[in-house]
Amino acid sequence: MTAPTLAKREAAAQPPWPTLAKPTRARIVTNALLIGLLIAGVWSLQGVGLSWEQVTRGTEYAGSFLARTVPFVWPSLGEALWLCALTLAIVFCGTALAAVLSIPVAYLAARNTAPNRFGVALGRFLGVTTRAAPDAIMAMIFALIIGQGALAGVLALGIHSIGMISKLTADAIEQIDDGPVLALRAAGASKHQQFWGAVWPQILPAFIAIVLHRADINLRVSVILGFVGVAGLGQQLSIAMQTLNYREAMPFAIIIFVLCVLFEVVSALLRRSLLGAQPEGRSIAHRLVRRLTNEPESPEAMRIAHAAQGREGRIPWTPDRVRSVTLIWSTVLIVAASVVLAGSQGSSFANFWQNLAIAGGRLWPPSLAQEKWGQVALALVETVQIAFAATLFAVVFSMLLGALAARNVSPSPGVRAGARFTLVVIRGLPELLLALFFIILTGLGPGAAVLALGIGGVGLLGKLIADSLEEVNPGPEQALFAVGATRPQVFAAATFPQAVPSFVGHTLYLLDTNIRSATVLGIVGGGGIGYMLSSAARVNQHELLFLLLCVLVIVFLVEGLSTLLRKMLA
Repeated sequence: MTAPTLAKREAAAQPPWPTLAKPTRARIVTNALLIGLLIAGVWSLQGVGLSWEQVTRGTEYAGSFLARTVPFVWPSLGEALWLCALTLAIVFCGTALAAVLSIPVAYLAARNTAPNRFGVALGRFLGVTTRAAPDAIMAMIFALIIGQGALAGVLALGIHSIGMISKLTADAIEQIDDGPVLALRAAGASKHQQFWGAVWPQILPAFIAIVLHRADINLRVSVILGFVGVAGLGQQLSIAMQTLNYREAMPFAIIIFVLCVLFEVVSALLRRSLLGAQPEGRSIAHRLVRRLTNEPESPEAMRIAHAAQGREGRIPWTPDRVRSVTLIWSTVLIVAASVVLAGSQGSSFANFWQNLAIAGGRLWPPSLAQEKWGQVALALVETVQIAFAATLFAVVFSMLLGALAARNVSPSPGVRAGARFTLVVIRGLPELLLALFFIILTGLGPGAAVLALGIGGVGLLGKLIADSLEEVNPGPEQALFAVGATRPQVFAAATFPQAVPSFVGHTLYLLDTNIRSATVLGIVGGGGIGYMLSSAARVNQHELLFLLLCVLVIVFLVEGLSTLLRKMLA
């Protein structure tokens, strides 16, 4: 067959019009998700009744509200220090409790350490269940058993934190090097000896980082526990807000904000000292630590220093080792002091089992009057709408700020620095304080929760979007720049399409988080099922348990759907 004949046959086999590449399953799922989230977000915004007129009218009240907050009435120095110490004691005890209980849960949940498949399923079920139950609701239940006070907050924080710590620890266990484990197994070590001798040393740095990060989160969460009777700064803020004494409330809000920033600084310093790594985040605390400290020595430099200062076979007491040991024992003493401090506040474990039986009788069986089924259904729908509307709000503004904060998209370094700083400031604002502020401006209801979660979500989602845009493959961008494309054209044709899968994954994570947060903010007047939970806790505990089970079902469904969608996108 001659060459011209073959070329004619190939040309005849081609369609007369240009064709596009067949879309992949991940691309179809991504596009469907984006459209579905957009429709659900718009429907939710209409459902919660949040309008631009309401927001505009609320800003008109801002001036009068601020006038009612000055001059500030500050607490005495002794009272402020005592409340800070008590709040930190509750956080330390709750986080320490969670850290201890998370180890066996993570051991079961990790595939390479669990005894069998049932162990994996049990470990993961425990983690998801503890993560799904709102900490504020658990604090209410524990208050029934041991009374209102610090210990109810410790137990609530401790049990709720197991979900996150055990999940991340199990992930770390599954990523270890199997070599040391196989060596111990070959020498006849038992499963427990293999774990403590080969697995635990490898995951210890990650475990410390996870626990410190959780402690940072728990400090912010402890504020809302004050609204359900847990002692500390949150309780004083709750009392001041309920009595409309804004001159006393604002100083407590400022103290909480400063305490959160200081704690993040200390947490970053601890991670640097114990793990030998500079913090890489862009928060105020991480920037401050990098500016005030030098780059730690590399592991190789530390090994050479150890060999020079100590005898072979023995670990020398280098300055780094002295500092690490001092920090470890200081942490032990602080946790011990926190246990004593938290144990002196109100609630007690005396008659625990007797009170547990009484509380069980009040809670079980879960029941709800038939005439309230409609109200509960509407409240659950409203909670989901708050989450969707807040997510849509966050997505819209995060796209703008996240793009301006990305190095490869921002038009100038100054714009990028301004966008990054804005995201840092937004992330530093606790959602509870935002919710209280918007409740004052717009009144009780879901609108305040949408604005609080939406603005809070901009800080998180904006940072994740900026990081995703900076991590795309630069090849397509450079190719378009080489043929004369403008920056918007490069963004639309090369940068954004590559970042879409990550963008969808981050949005699903934010939606999952907003479902739980919407429930908690309802306790302080943000509407939805949280408001009914707060009312039921005071009046009818059978109804409280029924509503809590409804919330768990919703959270399980959303988490399961998110996991399925992430697998389809992978």
